[in-house]
Amino acid sequence: MAEFIEKMLNFIDESKSAYHGIENIKNRLESEGFQGLLESEKWNLEEEGKYYVERNGSSIIAFKIPKKSFSGFSIVASHSDSPGLKLKSNPVLGVDDKYLRLNIEKYGGLIMSSWFDRPLSIAGRVLLKDEKGFRVKNVDVDRDLLILPNLAIHMNRDINSGYSYNVQKDLLPLLGDYEDKKEGIMDIISRECNIDSDSILSGDLFVYNRDKGRIIGRENEYFCSPRIDNLECAYTTLMGFIEEDDIKSVALYCVFDNEEIGSGTKQGAASTFLYDTLRRISHGFYKDEDDYYRLIASSFMLSADNAHACHPNYPEKADIAEKTYMNKGPVLKYNAEAKYTTDAIAAGFFKYICKEAGIPYQEYHNRSDIPGGSTLGHISNEKVSLNTADIGLAQLAMHSANETAGCKDALYMTKLVRGFYAFGIKESGLQSYTLL
Repeated sequence: MAEFIEKMLNFIDESKSAYHGIENIKNRLESEGFQGLLESEKWNLEEEGKYYVERNGSSIIAFKIPKKSFSGFSIVASHSDSPGLKLKSNPVLGVDDKYLRLNIEKYGGLIMSSWFDRPLSIAGRVLLKDEKGFRVKNVDVDRDLLILPNLAIHMNRDINSGYSYNVQKDLLPLLGDYEDKKEGIMDIISRECNIDSDSILSGDLFVYNRDKGRIIGRENEYFCSPRIDNLECAYTTLMGFIEEDDIKSVALYCVFDNEEIGSGTKQGAASTFLYDTLRRISHGFYKDEDDYYRLIASSFMLSADNAHACHPNYPEKADIAEKTYMNKGPVLKYNAEAKYTTDAIAAGFFKYICKEAGIPYQEYHNRSDIPGGSTLGHISNEKVSLNTADIGLAQLAMHSANETAGCKDALYMTKLVRGFYAFGIKESGLQSYTLL
């Protein structure tokens, strides 16, 4: 177990931004024999083929075609982004001709206090001009570059009584000493990443936490790391996807960007990315429009995004009866307002798969007076409507710069996903399904 967790923590550490996460996933898929496709080119798909397609460098869909004619799609989806701080276009600010700071924007619902007094740096992507046109390059200033210093308690006596953070005032990281010739952020990127500064046209750059992931706990039962939400699901579902070849339907592994800000981008779950890919797979095997809709009717999705574990210091924040804990198995999430997509049909499928895979599971509801977040499951259903269960792994400190989760659960998720891809259904009547 420890070896698996260490490999996952290395993956998370190397995935400093959504762009780096997708690059790492792509590299792993290629090492397993998957062939890259471009949305701008014709696809020539074959039985038993293994393929992937990217969008925007921050979302990816990989898929495997079964040996025989297929009757549906088995889809697992997670997301690549995490809450954090994004740099503005020209972010370097001077202070009294003595300090340099970075001007940032909040990305997603981060816990602001968790970002203070940690080693930070910058990662993301830049657009370069070359002889043929333009190309994108992922960049990482791979050293302890920034700090977001707290104000001393002597100057803010109420800091331990609760403090309302102002993003524009409080969350501007310290970059260094001021110099007469102020250096732009692209100058820093070009110097640190060995890029010709004149070739850089633009960039999408984020501040990231440099802390390394660690295994912790009395019996080494937990781990803590930045970006557990949702790179833990992205990694564990990838392992299950790669390891299972006895597939009944077309197996799809999806990682979308921008879930933390609503998914409403060309690469988010609200986009046409999944819809376009499913249709192209269908058409690639000479199936007509009616065939496509029949395939969707016999398909199933697991929307994998981490869940809230019962907090040891705040157990009253959990539902009265439905408390979930780390290391007790994948979590099936419900919500009466359909922020989670799970219904009786999806829940029954999920429970059957867990039973067949021999793994425990938990069921989660928010406290009825505390609204929860939403996931990409119900958002993606706006474009591709199919049976979907919202699941996740229980964790603490969700949206903190450093989060905590259970080691056993990561292995449970991989085993669950393997069982899911080996499972298949076919709609055989009105709300009636046959196992394949």
